[in-house]
Amino acid sequence: MTAPIPRDIPDLPAIPGIPALPPSSVPASAVVTPVRRPLTAGFRLLTALAAAAAVTLALLDGAPLPTLSLFSVQATILLALTLLPSARRAWTARRPLPSALTGAILLYVTVGALVHHVLLTDPSTPYADTTPLAAPTSWQTTLAAHLLHTAIPIAALLDWLLLTAPGRLHLRQASTWLLYPLAYLAFTLTRGELLDPGTAGRYLYPFLDVGAHGYKSTLGNALLLGLSCYALAVLLVTLDHLRPNPIRHRSKTGFRLQPPVG
Repeated sequence: MTAPIPRDIPDLPAIPGIPALPPSSVPASAVVTPVRRPLTAGFRLLTALAAAAAVTLALLDGAPLPTLSLFSVQATILLALTLLPSARRAWTARRPLPSALTGAILLYVTVGALVHHVLLTDPSTPYADTTPLAAPTSWQTTLAAHLLHTAIPIAALLDWLLLTAPGRLHLRQASTWLLYPLAYLAFTLTRGELLDPGTAGRYLYPFLDVGAHGYKSTLGNALLLGLSCYALAVLLVTLDHLRPNPIRHRSKTGFRLQPPVG
């Protein structure tokens, strides 16, 4: 005859000398079956090829060094170099690239497009530009300008909105993303100082032209642009946490959870 099992079993005291195990986080890739995404890979590959074509057209129709020194051209090159491995990861069902990298490239491409459309091509602004990419004079420069400043940024935004999981960007990354624009500012000002005053295109952008505006106004313009870049970065992070998940899918785990009984 067995003894009855008590209804309430008191908690046993902890065994001295054995430390408590810290909680461990299991990555989602360990419990969710990786899924190949061929459509995403194809879209990213086509966008990377279009970005490479835009840069090639810009180089063929202008001087190589000044063209490669433009912020929008450099951002497009970075986007192409990022989309190629990203497309391969989507094709082979591997984890995506770090959000700190992809978010930074998205910010740079968007900033280049906004500067082009808001400051350089609007004749009502005091910084309207007459360089070939801002005011195209041939079909090559026209196509390159539309690809660099309209089609490629829109494709990058669509990839982020429709083909990327939300909630991966973080506010702490926003200040880090500004390091490249700050380095670019130092580069373009140093380049202008090293060139002769009469050199055409001495300063790459009219709002950064020290010879025309002086250092005080130029640095003021740079500060306003830097604050605008940071505000745009914060906006991207906010939207990333508010937008729905466009790639949510059900993974087959082999069992189904049932509701509790009783």
